Amino acid sequence: MPPAFLWVLGAIGAALAAKLLADAGRKANSDLEEVRSSAKDDRAKIPTLERDPESGQYRPPHS
Repeated sequence: MPPAFLWVLGAIGAALAAKLLADAGRKANSDLEEVRSSAKDDRAKIPTLERDPESGQYRPPHS
């Protein structure tokens, strides 16, 4: 095989690999962003602790 043909095949393979890796990175980032946004909603539901003035300890709020 002529060396130029091997170089062309290598360049095409490298471009294809770079495209596949970039697509996988974009998908991973979008999945992470989706999880982060849903975690923010979950954190808003957790009640914050209130300080007991008598003992100074933090406890869950009274319902």
